[in-house]
Parts: sequence; structure tokens; C-alpha cells
Amino acid sequence: MTGQEVNEMNNPLKMKICSVTLDCADADALADFYAALLGWEKNSADPAFIGVSVPGEMPVLWFQRVQGYRPPVWPEEPGAQQTMAHLDFVVNDIGKAIQHAVACGAMKSAKQFYADRWTVMFDPAGHPFCLGEYKAIFDEGVPSA
Repeated sequence: MTGQEVNEMNNPLKMKICSVTLDCADADALADFYAALLGWEKNSADPAFIGVSVPGEMPVLWFQRVQGYRPPVWPEEPGAQQTMAHLDFVVNDIGKAIQHAVACGAMKSAKQFYADRWTVMFDPAGHPFCLGEYKAIFDEGVPSA
């Protein structure tokens, strides 16, 4: 069965992404950062496992406290903790989005690849995330998965 066939109307099996979980040293602080960055709300009082989302909607970004957490290194360096995943956010104004992310506590990476399309940032726990300007998505909309 292909990915497209999974979500066809006549197939009883449906599949959507519901959440992404990021490891960190301080789940509460990282949840505060992403709640401010995205304008979402925190939805858990457990200090070791906190999520943010638009209430009642998916996906949820979860932040899981891990003892001895080490931030990933980006770009990669031999022998260093490697990035296993990163988040991409599309925006309608890259300049304003970068300013907003920095005001929330992010740092812009000194090293940039594909700078004509994406800006690499780091959240307060050191996870890289990217901001990309795609005005058409906001003008025309994109069907949800």
C-alpha cells in the first residue's frame, strides 16, 4: 500500500502526524519558547513532558526532559552529537519572522545553506529549526494532510 492509498476515502486505514517530540534539558522552558514563537498554548503541567499546540488541533510539539541532554551540533562535526531532526516553519515575512524568533530566545546560525530559501535558527535548547518565506501558502492555502 502506498502513502497516498493510506489516506484515500475508501481505505479504512487513515494516518496523520499527531506530534513531534524533542528531547531537552528543560521541557518547561522550551515549551515556553515554542508557545511564544508560534502563538500556541502549553497543554501539560508535567515538568518533564510538556506540549504546545493550537487547542484541540494537531500536531502537538512535545518537549521531553532528558537527564544529561546534550544539544545537537549543526552543521555536523565529526565526533559531536549530531542533529537527528529539525523543524521547518513557513512564514509570510522572513525578516519579521527572524526578529520574532530572536525576541523569543532563538539564535540565528552563523552558517547558512540555501540562504535564498531558508534561514537556520537555533532554539534555546540548541535544536536547529528553519524559517522559509513562502507567501503563496498563506495567500492560497495548502490542504491539510
